Amino acid sequence: MTLYLPVLLPLLAGLVLFLFALNYLSDGLKALSGDKVKVWLSRFTRNVVTGILTGVGITTLLDSSSAVIIMTIALVNAEALTFRQALGIVLGANIGTTFSSQLIALDIGQWAGLPMAVGFALMVVSKRQLVMQCGQVLLGLGMLFLALYLMEEAVEPLKNMPHVKAWMHDLDNPWQGALIGAGITVLLQSSSATVGMAVVLAAQKLLPLSTGIALMMGAELGTCADTLVASVGRSRAALRTGVFHFLFNLLSIGLGLLLIKPFTALVETLSMNAPPGRQLANAHVLFNVIGVVLVAGLVPFLAGRLEQWLPDAAPQPRATV
Repeated sequence: MTLYLPVLLPLLAGLVLFLFALNYLSDGLKALSGDKVKVWLSRFTRNVVTGILTGVGITTLLDSSSAVIIMTIALVNAEALTFRQALGIVLGANIGTTFSSQLIALDIGQWAGLPMAVGFALMVVSKRQLVMQCGQVLLGLGMLFLALYLMEEAVEPLKNMPHVKAWMHDLDNPWQGALIGAGITVLLQSSSATVGMAVVLAAQKLLPLSTGIALMMGAELGTCADTLVASVGRSRAALRTGVFHFLFNLLSIGLGLLLIKPFTALVETLSMNAPPGRQLANAHVLFNVIGVVLVAGLVPFLAGRLEQWLPDAAPQPRATV
């Protein structure tokens, strides 16, 4: 155990900082956008295509698919959105969440001090709320880069430990990898953290691409835990929204795991000898885009089936005096 302490302790510090930075960045972005997000969600969802584009944009902005989907469930419950309007947003959120993995794969942790310094200066010097919120976003972004840099530096010694490399490469069962990814995501309450760690390990050539893809798929399933909990006790329409998110992820992940070998080959071909971390980030984007494209045309049919399966509760008759 003593042998691993120089790796585990910095890795734990980087992970805690990463989770804190994600929440801090998300809070800053929410404060910066104010109530506009709810307006955009209700205004630009007239059809599936605009709903998907809205979901992509807002999830990229807030850097949290769970936050966007939970907000969508709340709006459906409040009847500010219809169930069918919400489905496009849910699909778009799955694409928008891939922006963070592309950001992580940039490998610019050594420059983390720059946005941190600028953000901190804006928060200290200015008294204007807007400027301070921009400073919080920059500071959170810098801390995110710093956390990734710490984790990358922490796991580098593992490359010189043959038994660790052998164990990583033995995780070639995609179903096992997906379960591990789902479990880590439920534990950390962040799919971005799970995918981020997988990208870091892949960048250090400790994790085969196919194993990283399985972990990423599992992270997509693990993130459903929050949205399912958020839909419990809500209206039938809100519950259908949460169930749709879960079923979409479950079916797309199941299909992805069955086709993981040709999918991995496709990612490698399209990535054109990119570094392993970048290949995994590209796989994250490609997997979610393909899933959304395959399902988008079936949304009216799926919505109809869910409405039959989970119909709106019949109104209670008024008591007569």
